[in-house]
Amino acid sequence: MKGLVVGFGSIGRRHLENLITLDIDQLSICEIDPKLRAAASEQFGLKTFGDLNSAIDWHPQFAIVATPPHLHVEQCLLLARAGIDFLVEKPLSHTESGLRELAESANRHQLVTMVGCNMRFHPGPAKIKDMLDQRRIGKIHFARLHCGSYLPNWRSAVDYRRNYAAHPNTGGGCILDCIHEIDLAHWFLGPVLDVCCMADHLSALEIDTEDVAALICRHRSGTISEIHLDYVQREYDRGCQIVGDLGSIGWDFKAGVINFLDYKDDGRAVFPQPENWRVNEMYVDEIEHFLDCVRSRRPTMLPVSDAISVMQTAFAAKASAREHRVILSPAEALA
Repeated sequence: MKGLVVGFGSIGRRHLENLITLDIDQLSICEIDPKLRAAASEQFGLKTFGDLNSAIDWHPQFAIVATPPHLHVEQCLLLARAGIDFLVEKPLSHTESGLRELAESANRHQLVTMVGCNMRFHPGPAKIKDMLDQRRIGKIHFARLHCGSYLPNWRSAVDYRRNYAAHPNTGGGCILDCIHEIDLAHWFLGPVLDVCCMADHLSALEIDTEDVAALICRHRSGTISEIHLDYVQREYDRGCQIVGDLGSIGWDFKAGVINFLDYKDDGRAVFPQPENWRVNEMYVDEIEHFLDCVRSRRPTMLPVSDAISVMQTAFAAKASAREHRVILSPAEALA
């Protein structure tokens, strides 16, 4: 297979290294920054390009788009029009502009597409999804999902104030940046009908985006979910609680365990994640899933067409916080 990595920041480098371990021997890198491009060429000895059109002329079979969010749709449209399958990092975009056109182009060219929400490949959420599909806790009444960490600690070598996360025009803010929890809510509970959100810049962080957000969503199934996202917690924290009429599930990311309570016999079980599991494994599994779908020409776990609904929930949350109102039927209200 012949693959292109677009963007050589931290996540682009991770994807490239994982592709190499998966024996994808025809690889190239597209990076506009000449210093990063030179570093990539020197370290990996691969062909590099300074612009995407030149990289497309190299005729890759697939591409991994790992650039800042405000570039995603424009770059993916170029790839789609050239008939190139692609995986694009989350979030799919920072605005609604071009999303429908991208989905239509991918469909017209019968492309395999995927949005890289890697938490779906973490053993914790993957186990929860399996338990929910088995209806282990029956009808779901409500769920709470949360994720928080301190933005300046994300990349110690990068000034957080210059990171895309600090600015709305590059896709920053905890609602879009921490979209994994919104995606998991969709994956676990189904489509969202209504969204209410409070979000603001509450800390002393020198950024132009919200750093705390609290969403309440009503899903088509009737389930209510609460989603907390922030940039301000000094200690990384992530997890969820899902309560049904037959039991409840709780996931603690730091502890690496799922706690299950079965109401019928007051049975309790603890499911630890695999021993010696490492974070990079979910990125490897994600890439393997995408490549398997490219080879077999079947849809991925999260194609662009499905990811648009996740984006609509995120955009509805931003609109709700801005306009101080509930956004009804986000897919229609924001069309």
